[in-house]
Amino acid sequence: MDLVVTGGTVVRSDGELRADVSIRGGSVVALTPPGEAPPSDRRIDADGLLVLPGFVDTHVHLMDPGSTEREDIPTGTAAAAARGVTTIVEHTHSAPVRTADDLARKLEIVRDRSNVDIGLAAHVWPDMTHELEPMWRAGVTFFKIFTCATHGVPAVEGSALRDAFERIAGFDGRCLVHCEDDAVTATNERTLRATGRTDGGVIPEWRSSDAEIRAVRTVGSLAAATGVRATIAHVSSPAAAEAIEEARRDGAHLAAEACPQYLLLTEDEVLRHGAFRKFTPPARAREPAELDAMWDLLATGVLTHVATDHAPSTRRQKLAGDIWDAPFGLPGLDTTSRLLFDAVHRGVLTWPDVALRYAAVPAHRYGLPMKGRIDVGADADLALVDPGATTTIRDEDVISKAGWSPFAGRVVRGDVVTTILRGRVIAHDGASLDDRWGRFLPGPGAVASA
Repeated sequence: MDLVVTGGTVVRSDGELRADVSIRGGSVVALTPPGEAPPSDRRIDADGLLVLPGFVDTHVHLMDPGSTEREDIPTGTAAAAARGVTTIVEHTHSAPVRTADDLARKLEIVRDRSNVDIGLAAHVWPDMTHELEPMWRAGVTFFKIFTCATHGVPAVEGSALRDAFERIAGFDGRCLVHCEDDAVTATNERTLRATGRTDGGVIPEWRSSDAEIRAVRTVGSLAAATGVRATIAHVSSPAAAEAIEEARRDGAHLAAEACPQYLLLTEDEVLRHGAFRKFTPPARAREPAELDAMWDLLATGVLTHVATDHAPSTRRQKLAGDIWDAPFGLPGLDTTSRLLFDAVHRGVLTWPDVALRYAAVPAHRYGLPMKGRIDVGADADLALVDPGATTTIRDEDVISKAGWSPFAGRVVRGDVVTTILRGRVIAHDGASLDDRWGRFLPGPGAVASA
């Protein structure tokens, strides 16, 4: 054996068991009762620790190439590794992948620079849907679609959206859809700008709940009609989740992505924190019961999985100009696993829920069969977690180039001690080893055509 992790409690999506994990050639080769693992030159004592599958974060923006002062591949993936994330799927709006040639160029930028395994997503441009299948065959993990113009990316609406869905369904691809109605957000923006307002309160009025729910219903209807496998990105409220459920009842194959900002932050925080709470869709909750409802939707699977939508900006960038000029987005890779662990201690999730929602489901949804599970034959990606560790989230501990967190000051229980990627330790005691061990993961379309 190359490595045996001994004495820990293995947490899988279907339960927990005391077991030693034996690893050879980057894969799990045996799960045995404690003390019964075969001989190995190297052992890690996990007594008192939980052994979870390495987390799979399928919605990450590292701004590389492009706005690398906000984030780059080495730094963002170091943050991921330190918090138990061993696989990400990345796309950047500043240099979108729109063709197979774009993907090839992006692969050169990724090569030997990632600390975790990485899949790459592509953007859908309304007049470039003929490029979708070539990109799928070249290895993209999914296609990102915006139903409203955002981050310099055009809206995909009406016949263009149907065309994209039909093409993606035709080759059994996957897509992630940012749902906000373009006409509603554009009208809201014109009206609000005309008043001269620059307070944080413009954000939830501009990117309104109505805009999100209208777009979810449109996407749900087209998904049911075309059979496309789509995920609704960053679902912000129980009302949006109910619109997804309605579409499912009509036959739509929809997954629903949860992000910590919609589970823990409230709408009124933008009034106090301004641009540091500027993300879209914005936080919707106005009272604790609405946050409780979101956690329940995650625990019961209405919200199918967790992702960060990691989209960092530095303090200086957030404070440059007024609320209209500030970039959208929050950092998340530094904090998401800790917030999920704390949710277990608060009784709103279980440890198997964490393994299911932040590892198994996203890996399965996006065709990454060797990821997100601790089973014989799977990649030996592990997060060793001290369930009793108590940590205060602090800006100064953020590894991301953002250098701050909307969750700073929050006391959380549970933390990652060691992260293992394909049998190799890539982070320990809250720090990445920064050895760039990550590799590119071709999507299922490339595997099928190989």
